[in-house]
Amino acid sequence: MDEQTRKLLEECSSGCRMAVDSFGQVREYVQDTNLLRLIDDYTEKHRQLEDEAASLLKEAGKPEKEPGIMATTFSWFTTGIKLTMDSSNSQVAKLLMDGCNMGIKTLGEKANRYGNADRKASALTQKIIRTEEELMKKLQEYL
Repeated sequence: MDEQTRKLLEECSSGCRMAVDSFGQVREYVQDTNLLRLIDDYTEKHRQLEDEAASLLKEAGKPEKEPGIMATTFSWFTTGIKLTMDSSNSQVAKLLMDGCNMGIKTLGEKANRYGNADRKASALTQKIIRTEEELMKKLQEYL
């Protein structure tokens, strides 16, 4: 596996793990059953996407990349404070949309930077971006 493909897949894996962690963190604050269902649905979608990235890395004998400790800690801290002050559906939706937007920007940047990554890695990256965009649209009704 070439370097660009590896780096792009690591970013896909790491981003999906952060998303799953974020869903788990906000889930405890959600009272609305429809929003809970949406979060659970996208938790599963992100787990499947992360599994796909992990599988491609494993095929090449490469380990998965863990999300950065600073980014993860900051995310948990910020989310916890914001939801302790306001755990409305609107606030949960805003936080998740911020995460989606960050994922789209990060993966878009990495896709451009690693433009020579193989077809499977590029396709997975685009699939994750589409999933984030889809979730953002669905979260808009909770604003």
